[in-house]
This record gives sequence, structure tokens and C-alpha cells, in this order.
Amino acid sequence: MTETSYDPDATGSVSAEQAARLPYRLGVGVALLDPLGWVFVAQRADMRSEAWQMPQGGIDPGEEPLPAALRELQEETGVTSVALLAESRDWLSYDLPLELVPKLWGGRYRGQKQKWFAMRFLGEESEIDIFGPHQEFTTWRWAELDELPRLIVPFKIPLYHKVVAEFAPLIAG
Repeated sequence: MTETSYDPDATGSVSAEQAARLPYRLGVGVALLDPLGWVFVAQRADMRSEAWQMPQGGIDPGEEPLPAALRELQEETGVTSVALLAESRDWLSYDLPLELVPKLWGGRYRGQKQKWFAMRFLGEESEIDIFGPHQEFTTWRWAELDELPRLIVPFKIPLYHKVVAEFAPLIAG
């Protein structure tokens, strides 16, 4: 199978038709819950506006989703003291805005298709370190689960609504 890509040097923009022909990048996300059911969120370092998100990232070649989620969580937050609570039933996806397609991931993807995991944080807050070698965040806090869609960049709002709906029973019960 030939990998489809968009050449950002050609015109500097991408059409909806070009983007629709691109594949999704496989990724993972983690809803890290404290003992009271609050969710870890962190502010992205690469955004001019205030944009918060849960830990997430790509799956390396040959890597399974759960090990990828644990790796991303550790790389982005320093956290390793967790217990798995749930895995999303389906892969959830989001499309990038057209202006971002040629700027991210070498123009090879239209967005991400992610497997999400809910994990209980078992450690002390002193374990959380967002300033490691893979720093992506400037600050972090605990948030209510239903607050998450209001914190994320607009193009990920529908995905975050799905994550919230799927993992809400973990907190309510």
C-alpha cells in the first residue's frame, strides 16, 4: 500500500478533497482520574490561546494501544502509578482544520484516530512532572469530567464529548 501524503511545499494549503484522501494517524489518549473522580488536564505549550487537554499521542510502529497510552502518560506527565479502569469501546477520531493539515505530521494525515483509556492515579501529586524531556505542557490541574469539552481546542470538542460520555459512569458509580 502506498502512503498518501500532501506536499506542503506545493501550494501551502490543502483542499477538503485532498484532506479526505489522507489516512488518520493512530493515537491514544488517557483520562487520568484522581481518587475523587477529577481528571488531569494540562495546558499545551505550543498554543497561543489557552488550550487544555488530557495526555495523548501517537502509537509507534508495532506498538499496541495500551502500552502506547502508558508510555505517553509517562512521557508527558511522569506518572507511572496507575490502574486501568476502562478502554473506549471504539476508536474515536477527529479531523484537523484544513489549514493545519500541511503543518502537522508532515502533511501525511487528516487527523487522528485514537483509542482512549481511563486510568486511576494511584500516586502522590509529587509524581506528576510535566517538565520532563518530552515537555508538551506549561501547567496542569484537576478538572471535572464534564468541563473537558470547554477546555480543548474547538476541532477536538466532538471527540472530547464522546470521551466524557463513555467514561462518565466511572465517576457517577
